[in-house]
Amino acid sequence: MPRLVVLLLALLAALAVSAQTSDCGCKAPQVKCSSDAGNCTCKMAVGPQSYIVNCSKLLPKCFLMKREALGTKDGRRQKHDFTVIDNDGLYNPECEDGGVFKAMQCNDTDTCWCVNSAGVRRTDKLDKSDKRLKCDRLVRTFQILIEMKLNVSEKGNEDALKQALTNVITERYKLPKQRITDIELDESAISIQLIQNISQKADEPDIADVAYYMEKDLKGISLTPDNKFDVVVNGRSVGFKEPQIKYIDAERPELSMKYLSAGVIAVVVVVVVAIVSGIVILVLTSRKKGKYQKAEVKEMNEMQKELTS
Repeated sequence: MPRLVVLLLALLAALAVSAQTSDCGCKAPQVKCSSDAGNCTCKMAVGPQSYIVNCSKLLPKCFLMKREALGTKDGRRQKHDFTVIDNDGLYNPECEDGGVFKAMQCNDTDTCWCVNSAGVRRTDKLDKSDKRLKCDRLVRTFQILIEMKLNVSEKGNEDALKQALTNVITERYKLPKQRITDIELDESAISIQLIQNISQKADEPDIADVAYYMEKDLKGISLTPDNKFDVVVNGRSVGFKEPQIKYIDAERPELSMKYLSAGVIAVVVVVVVAIVSGIVILVLTSRKKGKYQKAEVKEMNEMQKELTS
């Protein structure tokens, strides 16, 4: 009888361990989890290294970029035509143990730059020994704009589309609804504004990670291929294209004109041309006005002479 009890206890213990092990898992690719005394630990393989990650949240953008960079020949990919802010494309980033970008990035070279908390360059590229390069702290990105075009006009469905997008972002990326502060639509484009603050909870995803995952989804190279990105309005899927991500930092970027994006330079040139054109028109108008005034004075003098003669 005691032997039977021991066997039953051993069987129950085995079942308990099996249940704990089955609950210890992560759907993210290249992430392996193990259970030890009821504690589940998940590690993400990034090249020759492994980093502990929290599978209840989005994986950090820094780890994802590093893994993608190590999967290419030289740690850099071709830029997309519609990239207007992050003009450097992919590089091999240096990450803190928790997945946060290090303030200085060099892409395994002697040329370095400073990045924001989203890993986007915010200074000119300089030699590592250049004293002008000061990346003593990581500047926080507190606002992100996700802009994209609609495949088909959604005129008349604006409210339904806003609600559908909000639902997908909050459910798919686990982002609290209050972090989505604005969604603007016109007939062919849409803009989504995400904001985070210092007081947000530790278990909330970083908006930079959310934007990175969403950008991949919109480009058709999802980081969660088993779970399709699908925005449904009135029973049909809405299509998007050409996503652009814009990052707004707590401090002004320190980029010189030659490193600004083509779009920003174009705007600056247009403004300068407009100002110069305005000055030219003003000068010409003033000259013409002066000529007319001189002609009027001359005519008045001649009339005065005729009257007195």
